[in-house]
Amino acid sequence: MRPSRRLERIPPYMFAQLEAKIAAKRAAGVDVISLGIGDPDTPTYAPILAAAQRAVADPSTHTYPTNRGRAEFLGAVAAFYDRRFGVPLDPETEVMAAIGAKECIFNLNLAFLDPGDVALAADPGYPVYTGGPLLAGGEAVLMALEPELGFVPNLDAISAEHLERARLLFVNYPNNPTGAIVPDGFFERLVGLARAHDILIVHDSAYSETTFEGYVAPSFLATPGAKEVGVEVFSLSKGYNMTGWRCAAIVGNAEAISHYWHLKSNVDSGLFDAVQLAGAAALEPKLDVEVRAMNAVYERRRDLVCDALAQAGVEVTPPKGTIYVWAPIPAGFASAAEYCEHVLERAAVVISPGGAYGRSGEGYFRISLTTPDERLVEAVERIRRLGEAGG
Repeated sequence: MRPSRRLERIPPYMFAQLEAKIAAKRAAGVDVISLGIGDPDTPTYAPILAAAQRAVADPSTHTYPTNRGRAEFLGAVAAFYDRRFGVPLDPETEVMAAIGAKECIFNLNLAFLDPGDVALAADPGYPVYTGGPLLAGGEAVLMALEPELGFVPNLDAISAEHLERARLLFVNYPNNPTGAIVPDGFFERLVGLARAHDILIVHDSAYSETTFEGYVAPSFLATPGAKEVGVEVFSLSKGYNMTGWRCAAIVGNAEAISHYWHLKSNVDSGLFDAVQLAGAAALEPKLDVEVRAMNAVYERRRDLVCDALAQAGVEVTPPKGTIYVWAPIPAGFASAAEYCEHVLERAAVVISPGGAYGRSGEGYFRISLTTPDERLVEAVERIRRLGEAGG
């Protein structure tokens, strides 16, 4: 059976391949520690679970949900944005429920790209920024995240031809995979670019609530003019330990969200009401203490990893956000993939090669902090010993 040409345009999803490799090693009796996938290892917060249990037991949640989103969830997102970011949102026109950020970002490609259109994509970046445009029949044009600019793209380096064809631009801060935070003035420059070239900015805000050292991540929509040219995809997966719940929202430009709704009403039946009610509970102010406690755990793990890498001779800058550490590969390896394969084979530790997130990620590797402390310590100790042994 021959797959569609659009499917043949994209490589297999990296994490699917990684999961298969881990399973094979473990089946062979190898004690593999995975620091590859960013999936929180601690439970969803208890008040969220309690709200979900009540909602699941309520027969009114068992029918088809409204595709746009339940009023309680939309209102909770709007209230959260006002409280957290100082961004007023109309829950009826500027907020819509999404079945996870990945689904939302992909469907934006279907909603806004025609064959020949371009999506400008952060490189390195979340793979759906590049796979989504290809599956939608468009083209992904990479914007290299420049380390010397604080891991943001040089907007002046985008060609006139690509700007003319661009319909979407994907960025993400705090940034996956680099852990970078947005530099002052960058969001303002994005607004100017979008206005000049009629581009919809899509800010993936998956890690806004996972920050350290007192840093508070801003919303793109708090930038003057941002709501006129962009949308933000807000996910509860990482900050609230809800990866499996697939609970997110798209917020911002009302016209863009209307087009997104037009698409979504034709491709799915909406987000389960009980999940939306759990999401509404997650966004209540009283849950802020749970988020802060989780961030303290990640900050401690970040320090453990960075200290061990420094002892192994790896230059690393502790990130102020996300659940990842981004570091350069040691000398003596031809590629990040080669180094990560070496670590897997010699130390039975899974880390992610930077090249898997785009060509500008080559020469780096990513470590996820979503592993219990004792296993994380064991993993970085194995990496440290491997480095001391000279390979």
